[in-house]
Amino acid sequence: MTRREFFVSTAAVPVIRGAPARVQVPVHRVVDARAQYPPERLHNFWSGIWPEAAGDFSQGGIELQTTDGPGEVRISPGDRPILVGLRRGAINLFLTGHLPMRWDQGRALAGVSTIHEGYHVSMIALRYAHGNQVPFLSVNTCVHELLHVLLQDIFVSQPQWYQTGGRESRIDWYATWLWLFHDGAAIRKSAQTYLDRLRSAGGVIGFGRSAQVPQSRRSAPICGAGVQAVLTGGADPVGRLSRSARP
Repeated sequence: MTRREFFVSTAAVPVIRGAPARVQVPVHRVVDARAQYPPERLHNFWSGIWPEAAGDFSQGGIELQTTDGPGEVRISPGDRPILVGLRRGAINLFLTGHLPMRWDQGRALAGVSTIHEGYHVSMIALRYAHGNQVPFLSVNTCVHELLHVLLQDIFVSQPQWYQTGGRESRIDWYATWLWLFHDGAAIRKSAQTYLDRLRSAGGVIGFGRSAQVPQSRRSAPICGAGVQAVLTGGADPVGRLSRSARP
């Protein structure tokens, strides 16, 4: 073999790149014991919305490590929500019937993400939560809210009205890329930074079991029955709130 033939043959060898490192995100799931909602809404969440969310994140290289615990929402005399059952060192995915009035303000929102008393919380209103429906407009409520945390929107205090609308559109854009194209590169990078911030805040990150992903994932529909509104209201009176609207 001549030198030229050697270099030609080596150039033809394909370069095998390793799969990107997966990011493990701790999620502590809490169901509000006091919540009132139709029983089928909770069944719909566990059988449809949550598996779809876990699958979207998994295909984007993000593994949701889950733990479960009891909890409830109480309201103080000053109408401030008191969340029982939260855990430090994890994203608290809190399932309830509808959001506390102080956060919802009468808008029937599907979800909200915030830092509450030092805990990182994504609260889901089961009455209005939904799966993927319309790309870039109406995406899985769980994915939408968890992305507000992983993309670190919850650390932005008192965003202006134009920032709020921009954040909602940005979140739906990333959620759509997870859903349709399984692209989570930018989310993984931000999620790693988020986990570093979680550790530096003094939270001992506790990993649970991996979220169960169905063996065969159905192709996501290109269009759905509803449209998720983009909120462009004024700054939040209660601080770092990122909201999902119902379709």
